[in-house]
Amino acid sequence: MLDAVILAARLLLAAVFVVAAVTKLSDREGTRQAVVAFGAREALAGPLALALPVAELVVAGLLLPADTAVAGAIGALGLLLLFSAAIAFNLARGQAPDCHCFGQLHSEPAGPRTLARNASLAVVAAVVVAGTLDGRDTSAVGWVGDLTAAEVAIAAGALVVLGLAAAAFVSLLRAYGRLLVRVERLERALSGHAAEPEFGLELGTPAPMFAVADTAGEQVTLDDLLAPGPPLLLLFASPGCGPCHALLPKVVEWQAELAGRLTLAVASDGPPGDLRAEAEELGLDHVLVDPGARLYRDFEASGTPSAVLIAPDGAIASRIASGPDAIEAMVAEVRDAPGVPIGAPVPALELPSLDGETVSLADLRGRDTLLLFWDPECGYCRGMHSDLLAWERTSNGTTPRLVVVSTGSPEATRTDGFRSKVLLDEDFAAGAEFGVSGTPMAVRLDADGRVASGVAAGAEAVLHLAAPAINGVGGPP
Repeated sequence: MLDAVILAARLLLAAVFVVAAVTKLSDREGTRQAVVAFGAREALAGPLALALPVAELVVAGLLLPADTAVAGAIGALGLLLLFSAAIAFNLARGQAPDCHCFGQLHSEPAGPRTLARNASLAVVAAVVVAGTLDGRDTSAVGWVGDLTAAEVAIAAGALVVLGLAAAAFVSLLRAYGRLLVRVERLERALSGHAAEPEFGLELGTPAPMFAVADTAGEQVTLDDLLAPGPPLLLLFASPGCGPCHALLPKVVEWQAELAGRLTLAVASDGPPGDLRAEAEELGLDHVLVDPGARLYRDFEASGTPSAVLIAPDGAIASRIASGPDAIEAMVAEVRDAPGVPIGAPVPALELPSLDGETVSLADLRGRDTLLLFWDPECGYCRGMHSDLLAWERTSNGTTPRLVVVSTGSPEATRTDGFRSKVLLDEDFAAGAEFGVSGTPMAVRLDADGRVASGVAAGAEAVLHLAAPAINGVGGPP
């Protein structure tokens, strides 16, 4: 009877370590982040993220045969004590890093519950050590040698089916987790007790750089996707996500309709072969393979499908849009935006300057430019006048140069005292060209003579677009 108990304990430990190892290997980036959270150096995080699940697999394998059961039991006890010590150390420091014990299958902040679970398994491992040292080392795989060829084939088939079922179960749990996030958000919104939370990176912050393979196996970087000029809509999808598959045909339409105004790319953690087949069937371009959903996490996405807009200069231009409706609204906002599309060449419109020369807007090249639409008689313009002059005086070449487009008379405009180039547009021809409806408003132009931002309306938005920091206002979007 005791032999059966020891054997069952060995099988339990082996199963736990196999599941832990496989789920960690399927989410290497998440495992690496967990290792860093527990205090490892960044330089060692990658090797440790691989060594840890490999050690778990080795221990699981040693626990099964009778000849290696003692070594496996000692290894299991050692790993569990190591895990417990790391958790206890962080709890003593008042920290609760994500344990990532079972990868994306189950992960929670380390705490007393995690410590108790590890302690329980350590007790089981100690029992196995004592039992195997006492000679109770029944083999968990010895029965394989007694099987006939037909029985071996049946057992192998059963293992394959079990493996496929486990993979399907993991995929189902991931989808279920995403569904729970959405349900929780909906409940909060309907309850009225809390405002709808915002997901994603802060507006204006640099988008995470990445280099991933597309479905053809070619490496694609963020710079590659932004190189054509328009902003990038990065859409996150996942296998088994019905709304994602329903949305992809629309993405194909958007890619054709908005070419030159918006670049659309899809990042999915699905198998590369499946992604390639679906992309070819739909005629979908820019499909990125995102193993372990690394991009999804880097951009702090929320559920699938979801999307984020990235400006041509690589800055985050939107919060995360979650769900097909929100994504369609984001695309419509870009499509229906008045004026010159982001990434398009600056119109070759000629305006007289306050100095009497004629200037073509298309010639404003060589440096980023803040094109400011201004009216000397506008109260909102007057309110930002001193801040604008202060920024103009401290400009050091790293911020955009200022070009003022004034609708006022030369006399009134001259009294504003701008040191920068001032153009006169009393008929508001330039404003109409750029879709500007009032003052103060502004648009960024890049050094290559292309529109680099949408229209910023109001003093705060204009100053936000102008420089990394003016009176506490954040950097350009």
